[in-house]
Amino acid sequence: MLYDPEEDNQPSESSPVSGEFEAWWTDAAGVKQQRTFTSIILPSGSRQYWTMPNDIPANTVVSWHVRANDGKATSAWSDEGDGSLCSFVYDDVSPEKATITSPEYPNPEDVFWVDGVGVYGHFTMDSPSDDVVSYRYGLVGGPYDTVSAAQPGAAVTIPYLPLSAGPKSLTVHAIDRSGRSSGESRYDFNVKAGRAPVDRWKLDDPADSTSAAAETGTAARAGTGVTFGGPAPTGSTTATTVGLDGSGHGFLTPDASVTDIRKTFAVSAWVRPAETDRNMTVVSQDADGTPGFDLGLRRQDSGAAWSFAIGGAQVSGGAPETGEWAHLLGLYDAETGKARLYVNGREAGTAAEATPAEAAGAFQIGRALRAAGYEDQWHGDIGDVQVHDRVVVPDEAAKLAGRKPKLLGHWSLENATGGLSPEQSDGAPLRLGAGASIYRGSDSSCIPEIDPDCTYVPPPLVGDGHLVLDGESGYATADGPVVDTGDSFTLGVVVRLADAEPAHPMAVLSQAGRHTDAFKVRYEPSTYTWQLVMPEKDEAGAPEKVVSQIVGADGGEGQGQRLAVVYDDATDTIRLYLNGYTNAQATASLSNGWHSTGALQIGRARSDDGWGEYLHGDVDEVQAYSGALRDTDVSRLGWGTDRCLC
Repeated sequence: MLYDPEEDNQPSESSPVSGEFEAWWTDAAGVKQQRTFTSIILPSGSRQYWTMPNDIPANTVVSWHVRANDGKATSAWSDEGDGSLCSFVYDDVSPEKATITSPEYPNPEDVFWVDGVGVYGHFTMDSPSDDVVSYRYGLVGGPYDTVSAAQPGAAVTIPYLPLSAGPKSLTVHAIDRSGRSSGESRYDFNVKAGRAPVDRWKLDDPADSTSAAAETGTAARAGTGVTFGGPAPTGSTTATTVGLDGSGHGFLTPDASVTDIRKTFAVSAWVRPAETDRNMTVVSQDADGTPGFDLGLRRQDSGAAWSFAIGGAQVSGGAPETGEWAHLLGLYDAETGKARLYVNGREAGTAAEATPAEAAGAFQIGRALRAAGYEDQWHGDIGDVQVHDRVVVPDEAAKLAGRKPKLLGHWSLENATGGLSPEQSDGAPLRLGAGASIYRGSDSSCIPEIDPDCTYVPPPLVGDGHLVLDGESGYATADGPVVDTGDSFTLGVVVRLADAEPAHPMAVLSQAGRHTDAFKVRYEPSTYTWQLVMPEKDEAGAPEKVVSQIVGADGGEGQGQRLAVVYDDATDTIRLYLNGYTNAQATASLSNGWHSTGALQIGRARSDDGWGEYLHGDVDEVQAYSGALRDTDVSRLGWGTDRCLC
């Protein structure tokens, strides 16, 4: 901006000024060249500019300055006094393409598949042009970024951690100091799947074993406080586990180190604590009077938490529960210098900077070496201990912690005999109470257009029939609890309300405790929402809480709505789905869930004086799973498939 020199450098519309520009350079013959320009008159304080002439030479330093002129006086030049001279170099040539090299990822013509997921590679980008100051690069699926050169013309090297196997390509553009871009350079390579663990103890040895066989690595001798042949987490690939009694005799060790903790490594295991009120170690590796790393459970001011400690860093997260399975994975990434902790396949806490020292002592399962000897013995179960000499990437961590859902029951409600509607796999049937019946599509041939006196009945919800409930006494029930509410579960159902605007709340699903319901799914007509309702505790008259809800109703002659409840014990979250969709209002965190002991109910829920909230409508396709179904599988519930979504 230029200001009237007579106005103390303050803008004033009554003081128009023009700008006097000068630019100069020395040409190839050593002769100074100068160009001048005077702008049009504009109000003081206006922006003024000069488009430089087209005879400006390339790759030559051009200097310029400007001053203001109001027709009576001129200001000092902009580089006089405290000012500074401005200069630029005009670049009319784009840089040459970058070359790309990599020691870990050679040309596919030389080595087609390279190792691999979770193993860092490095790419060096260089351009023959000496004025390149940065490189813009991108890999299929990311990352996409720009990296600066240490000085113009210098090469740069970037690390790359492949997160998945398969063909990959890196594209690079060299950028010079004027911002001009080179053409695209491309580098193709192929990444193998992540390599197997370097040490693994499945801990599925026979019950009378005295040592744990190693799938890879060295067998681990067991102390006398170790019991083989214990239970395993349902839905996991682990067959059996070992129980450690928490004493000084409860440990396993190969009596040798398994990893150089100064390099990248990951260690993981399935665990189930028998107590949570003291520090306990799952795995560690000996150093001088201290563990080189320690993965386990730690007591904190806020309560128990899972923990991974290494090299002065500690990452904590999750909430251990007595008798509950969890999958733990501790990771040290030497490339970034950070420690990470995964609990049940999800990163817990915040990555911390670590500087591990050498720990060449023995690897330990169930204890950690301290100054006074081995301490923090594990009390509980441990299964499938693995050690990797690479980064275990997030998708792999989730897979290691995966628990495959198991179909507990699928009632298609197509028919009933003697008041019993069968389960599709010959499991326990649902028992129909008074006011409940099975409607078959062939039961009525009523066509109101032909017979005005007949009463129209909507078609079956799914398949050839469905359950009809009268809203007064109608229900169906299992013989006992179908899902364990203290562990992950999924329930799905298709429902159609008989009335567009019911007069009171109506329950479609519930499972009882001793005095109240562990949960119930109901329709609340006042808010037009499906609600998941849970009591604060299993006591008569205990306050109820709507933990999640989602808007939607389908009364009368619609095709029904597909509802699902998914509880994930790994994250202590419960979600309510409507037609395969959920949202923030339909998701809740739970910390005080309890095991229900009562039977699964269809069409009613507990009330102060017995049973109530009877459903007036149709119900179909009741499905129950142990384990939390994925979103993609939840969307497939209620369509009449006979195939298990496991």
